[in-house]
Amino acid sequence: MTAQTPRRTTIAVAGLGHVGLSNAVLLAQNHRVRALDIDADRVAQVNARRSTVEDALASRYLAEKPLDLTAATDPVQALTGADFVIIATPTDYDPGSHRFDTASVEAVIGAARRLAPQAAIVIKSTLPVGFVTRMRAETGHDGIFFVPEFLREGSALQDNLYPARIVVGDRGPAARRFAALMVEGAIRKDMPVLFTGAEEAEAIKLFANTYLALRIAYFNELDSYALSHGLNPREIIEGVGLDPRIGDHYNNPGFGYGGYCLPKDTRQLLANYKGVPQSLISAIVQSNTTRKDFIAEQIAARQPRVVGIFRLAMKAGSETIRNSSVLGIMRRIKAKGIEVIVYEPVLTEGMFFGSCVIRDLDAFKAEADLILANRHSPLLSDVAGKVYSRDLFGTG
Repeated sequence: MTAQTPRRTTIAVAGLGHVGLSNAVLLAQNHRVRALDIDADRVAQVNARRSTVEDALASRYLAEKPLDLTAATDPVQALTGADFVIIATPTDYDPGSHRFDTASVEAVIGAARRLAPQAAIVIKSTLPVGFVTRMRAETGHDGIFFVPEFLREGSALQDNLYPARIVVGDRGPAARRFAALMVEGAIRKDMPVLFTGAEEAEAIKLFANTYLALRIAYFNELDSYALSHGLNPREIIEGVGLDPRIGDHYNNPGFGYGGYCLPKDTRQLLANYKGVPQSLISAIVQSNTTRKDFIAEQIAARQPRVVGIFRLAMKAGSETIRNSSVLGIMRRIKAKGIEVIVYEPVLTEGMFFGSCVIRDLDAFKAEADLILANRHSPLLSDVAGKVYSRDLFGTG
């Protein structure tokens, strides 16, 4: 992308999770950024130059870089006079309506229209297809557009500094200026930049994450087949991956796909298919349930007295427990009457869903007959014989 370096700009960022914080840090290198969050602790952390999430590079940038970044809980303080308002608030999937809950995004749009009526509103929160079109019609403001994020939890700032691509769901001057801001803040400068229609950008995000879920599901089901027939799944995966059209990446089995994005994005995409013939998308969603059922049966067949869950977080370098794949396994084996204990440093309570949380790792290892680990850890090397994992390659 070729673009002139943007003039110094005032940018508001609503939401200080992985997406919001990484964007705030990226843009505050060259511009004035005012962050907004309803959590006073998060606001205090940012103002004290500490990261609100587990992200080593973000922590270093906050501590060492001369960032023009402040945070507040007051929308008036954060939004007034902004040139751009970036929205990075949660959009959880609502199984009742079969859609993302976009209430927080709509609330920030409303506040931005009151406090910064000339601002372009850039939505980073994942959306159902058609959301931006509806918001433009309801607000009468065409300066609302979606810029999907493709960030990995734990390395979100790294992915903003070295983006694989930038997608902007608009083709107007504000959209091009915002893309230039992202490129300016990045270290990599030769990334592809794609300008699309509003609904096309929304679809890109959902289809990209659903493809990732598809790939995980494929290798998980390959692993299930190999286990069921006494075959070596690693050899099969390695052989399949030698085809350059398939490759040897994103091929490590686990307990299912989990985390904040993939489960909800696949279900939202499936909901968007209403009235459109499909079979693959629903199979991707169903495959996650099938895999967890299979893993739970494999564990129960070993007849353990006490099963220890080593880390509930979805992957190494993450503190996010919500929707991690091991939670589904935990629920299933507890339903079979198997006692479960948990080792998870993120937890502060003594119980988690009716299971004891044991903070002493040695005591945890001693008490568990079988230890479930979605990914291997050197912390378990002394009890390797107790560990049940489908991690074949030691990757995320």
